Amino acid sequence: MTAGQVALPMYAGAPDAMQQMGLLLRQAMHAQGLHAWPDALVWPQDLHAHWLSPDLLLSQACGYPLTHALMGKVQLLGCFRYDAPGCQGIDCRSVLIARQEHAHMALEDFRGRRVAFNSPDSQSGYNALRALVAPLAVQGPFFQQALATGGHRLSVDAVREGRADLAAIDCVTWALLQKYAPQTTVGLQSIGFSAPYPGLPLITALQTSAQALQAMRAGLQSLMATPAAANTLAQLLISGFETPDLAVYQRCREMEVSAVESGYPQLA
Repeated sequence: MTAGQVALPMYAGAPDAMQQMGLLLRQAMHAQGLHAWPDALVWPQDLHAHWLSPDLLLSQACGYPLTHALMGKVQLLGCFRYDAPGCQGIDCRSVLIARQEHAHMALEDFRGRRVAFNSPDSQSGYNALRALVAPLAVQGPFFQQALATGGHRLSVDAVREGRADLAAIDCVTWALLQKYAPQTTVGLQSIGFSAPYPGLPLITALQTSAQALQAMRAGLQSLMATPAAANTLAQLLISGFETPDLAVYQRCREMEVSAVESGYPQLA
C-alpha cells in the first residue's frame, strides 16, 4: 500500500488534539501492518476533490454528500460516536440556534424571518432543517431569506451578529465551539433540535482494498480502547467507533424526499 491522504476535516475545534489524533491514527494503523500510513493529517481546501481522490485512505464526509455526490464513488469505512448533547450512538441532531432575545420562541415562530446555512449539500445545516420546516410551510416559503455562509461557524457568526435569526448547527460542532471558542456562542441560545440522523461517515477510496479497509477498521477499534488515546479522544468528544451498513444513511435521503414531497424543496 502506498501512502495516501488522511484527513478529519469536519471538526476542527481542537487543533492540538486533532494533530495528536493524527499521530495516534498512524500508530494504530502501523500496528495493523499499514506501514505506508502518512505522518500527518491533511487539511483539504476542496473537500469534494479530496473525498474523490483515488489515493484517499481515510476522511470524514457528510451524510448528504455520501448519499448523493459520493454515492458509488467511495467506500464507507465507519462512523465515530460522539459525546455531545444531541448524540445517541452514531446518531446526532442539529441544534437550532438563535439569539437570546428569541430564546422564548418555538421554531414555528420564526416564520418570515432569516435563516443562515452552511451549504445546500449539508445534512446538518440544510437537509435536516428543511425536513423540519417543511410541515410548517404553507402558502410559500417559511423563511423570508436564506443566507449561505460556507461553514457552520460562519452561520453561528451570522446569527450572533444579527444578519440571520436562526441556523441549524451540527450538535458536535456546537459543543466544540462552546468548549474551545465560547466567545463565538455568546448571546446565543438553543431553541430545539432536528430529528436524528447518522453522524459523519468515515470514508475511503473505491480503490482501497478489502484487506486495507478491514485493517483500518481494526485500527480504529483498537484506538478506541488504547489508554494513551483516552485524553485526546475526550478532547475531540469521540466516544467510540462503529461500522454501520451504508443503508443507515438512507435517512438523509428520506429527509430530502419528505420535504420535496411536501412541496418544500428549498429553505427559502
